[in-house]
Amino acid sequence: MPSTVKNATLLFLGRTVVRAQALLGDPAARLFGMSPARDPYPAYESVRERGPLVKSRMGLYLTASHELCNSLLRDPGFGTLPAGEFSPVDSAAYVGGRRLVNPVEESFLVLNPPDHTRLRRLVAPWFTPRGLREQAATVARVVEEYLDEVAGRPTFDLVGDFAARVPIQVVADLLGVPGADHRSFARWGSALVNALDGVRDLGELRALHNGLREFEAFLDDLIAHRRAHPGDDIVSALVKHEDLTREDLIATTELLLVAGFETTVNLIGNSVLAVLAHPEVRERLVEDPDHAEAVVEETLRLDPPVQYTVRFPFKSTKIGGTWVPKGTPVMLLLAAANRDPAVFADPHRFTPGRADGREHLAFSSGIHYCLGAGLARMEGAAALRGLFRRFPDLRAAGRVRRRPSRVIRGAARFPVSTGLAKDRSIVETIR
Repeated sequence: MPSTVKNATLLFLGRTVVRAQALLGDPAARLFGMSPARDPYPAYESVRERGPLVKSRMGLYLTASHELCNSLLRDPGFGTLPAGEFSPVDSAAYVGGRRLVNPVEESFLVLNPPDHTRLRRLVAPWFTPRGLREQAATVARVVEEYLDEVAGRPTFDLVGDFAARVPIQVVADLLGVPGADHRSFARWGSALVNALDGVRDLGELRALHNGLREFEAFLDDLIAHRRAHPGDDIVSALVKHEDLTREDLIATTELLLVAGFETTVNLIGNSVLAVLAHPEVRERLVEDPDHAEAVVEETLRLDPPVQYTVRFPFKSTKIGGTWVPKGTPVMLLLAAANRDPAVFADPHRFTPGRADGREHLAFSSGIHYCLGAGLARMEGAAALRGLFRRFPDLRAAGRVRRRPSRVIRGAARFPVSTGLAKDRSIVETIR
């Protein structure tokens, strides 16, 4: 069977199975089959109502429990991949005879120790408190630079014109990327992130392969440039390690570029949506720009960019009284855990500055706790301070278009008015 026909057949069969199981009430199928534009939180609550650990007919378990999610994220008996069962070649795509490196599958984001430990340690120094203090001036400069560009417009796209450009420029500076092309980075990142849900059609599969091919060509040139002209940046530091393979270098750099802006762009967009939906929060933020940090933290809890992750037990184990076979995926609904009433008072209410606000799992937990969490917080707060200082009357200027992803929640397009034109009321908010 030709590969294109085979791929199309598998995609069709997969969608058919999900739809059928969703009609039968399967909780995982309901989530996988749901449109990314829909509010996912009622579906998460339906999982919570079924108990701490819920079995799906699709061969996995789900949990909305904060206690279980936090426990499994920290448990060394669980990994991001089944132990000893993964080879990059298993899911490889080849273009022009060369295997494409997929950072979603081959970076330390999903590797288990000791490979995870080895690769993460190499880039960790740039994300320490000292490293973040050194980045503060860069973040503030980039925020003001892009606000200057939109300041004279009555309307602009919060995502494309601002929220995406800030983190892309910041992470590009960290990696030593000269003349960062934010539109190319955004396109490559979107192709990779959208694939986290599983490609829905052959068009998305081609977009993913084309994006990976372009991304790798760009990074091969960057790595070669930094070998010849080293600087004070992450790529220059990585290429000094002779034990790193080309695949290690590509996967690590791709991960930092994509994760470095995908989390933050959606954090900024979700934070602005929350502020516009709560006039009292806007008023406080305009009067006290430092309130931006509390707004960012509460957005991470109530409407986080990363909605869920998966863990696999290395051996058959009991979870909350239920035996789970070795290698069975357990879907950790982080966004649901962040609204667990056993941990958070009035969990569905947006309350910046709440006493329990830092108990969320938006950045995961354990050894895979997000390396760039501090940088994302810094960028998100700087973006909010700048936006509402420059535009205290900021309003939505049209319909918010959501990202076509269930794993990553955020806006793909978010038209806003600076107050220089007739405002239109917000039509979509977080719930």
